[in-house]
Amino acid sequence: MKIQRLLGITMLLLSQRRINAPTLADKFEVSLRTIYRDLETINTAGIPIVSFAGNDGGYEIMEQFRIDRQIVTFDDLQSILVALKGVQASLDDKEMDDLLTKIKALVVRSEHNQMEESGETLLFDTNLWHGGGLKDKSMLVSLRQASKLRKVISFLYTNTEGVEEQREVEPIGIAWKGYAWYLYAYCRLRSDYRTFRLSRISGLRIHLEHFTNKGVHMSELDARWGNQELGPSIPLLLLFQPRLRVRVEEAFGLDNIERQDDGSLLVSTSYPDNHWLYGMLLSYGSDVRVLEPAFVAEKIRIQGEQIASNYSRPAIPIEP
Repeated sequence: MKIQRLLGITMLLLSQRRINAPTLADKFEVSLRTIYRDLETINTAGIPIVSFAGNDGGYEIMEQFRIDRQIVTFDDLQSILVALKGVQASLDDKEMDDLLTKIKALVVRSEHNQMEESGETLLFDTNLWHGGGLKDKSMLVSLRQASKLRKVISFLYTNTEGVEEQREVEPIGIAWKGYAWYLYAYCRLRSDYRTFRLSRISGLRIHLEHFTNKGVHMSELDARWGNQELGPSIPLLLLFQPRLRVRVEEAFGLDNIERQDDGSLLVSTSYPDNHWLYGMLLSYGSDVRVLEPAFVAEKIRIQGEQIASNYSRPAIPIEP
């Protein structure tokens, strides 16, 4: 355990500029005295640790120090390569090609043979099954460059209601969330930070104007939006037909499902009362019935009747 803790502290100090002893003690669940002894042990082993006093004080490894490849195992390198290949599949970026080449150079010849013999046991690919990502790839590269160079961009954005708006933003970076790419940016129209789904962006333009970094990082924005509700959540009681068992289990989780005697699935869950909720429920068609609350069931009924009315009139013939 001590060796693992020493290695963990070293990796943490290498990845962060400065960190104080109480933070290390909390992370590794040991006393301050133990952390001080660990830091001295690491320093004695030849990894130079320097300390700083004051409110912003703490410990860090000397800037000139570099750790060699011996600490990175063959399995570590394989995992890094898998992740990089998956990202490269979407980005198609020369910089990513160069990085892949550098990482591969760390794999010695004997390990190349081992890699070929074992084959790939993990595939990470951000491309969707239906493909067709040429537009997204070029957009990803452009947005990434604009974010790095701090160039103002503008585009036409379509929201979930189908409303189009021209936006001018200061891009922070791009992120893969769930199954789609998003742009994190400061929106000048809204005077606040926003996320924009790339599939809804068109007419992208990169301007010559540069913006000043406001000191807000993607990790901060991600944490802010991750804890932000899209409206007050409401409890739902849903009844699904048995044939949807697999889909329902994947969507709601086994803990929220109660199987009935006739095989139907009773689901207890909660979601914000917004446009997405009704679209999600309607996607199950006649295989779901909303039991509670009554006002959600009534909205689904009204929307279902509106859909049916689209087919009650003769279709307008489309000329070839």
